[in-house]
Amino acid sequence: MKMNTKQQGFTLIELMIVVAIIGILAAIALPAYQTYTKKARFSEVMAATGAVKTAVEVAVQTNALTNVASLAAGTYGIPSATTITNTGTQGQYVSTLALGANGVITATGTSSVDGLDYSLTPAISSGAVTWTPGGTCVAAGLC
Repeated sequence: MKMNTKQQGFTLIELMIVVAIIGILAAIALPAYQTYTKKARFSEVMAATGAVKTAVEVAVQTNALTNVASLAAGTYGIPSATTITNTGTQGQYVSTLALGANGVITATGTSSVDGLDYSLTPAISSGAVTWTPGGTCVAAGLC
């Protein structure tokens, strides 16, 4: 007499296929996840420029400035370079924050964001300031 047996569990081939699919998905997802976390960290570097950016815009508005050549740290109420160098108050991913010649703001990240920098270059037109982003973060795709 023949006994009916029911299949119990999965075969080895089925399990190997599932493990292979999970491995492929992990290989694709892990680099993307690392990029997203680095972008999130670098957003702190970009946000650190906000206070200096606002100070420059206020200086342009209140003093009716027409060119960027007169913009410098310590003038028109813009914080001096020593004030805006990071002392830990700008966040854990910002290494330095500086206002350079012609009002160019540069924020440099720590090694957690590969030491990349973010810069904003001002242009004054009809009393309004427009900012052009730049820096090494552009090529890295973080800003």
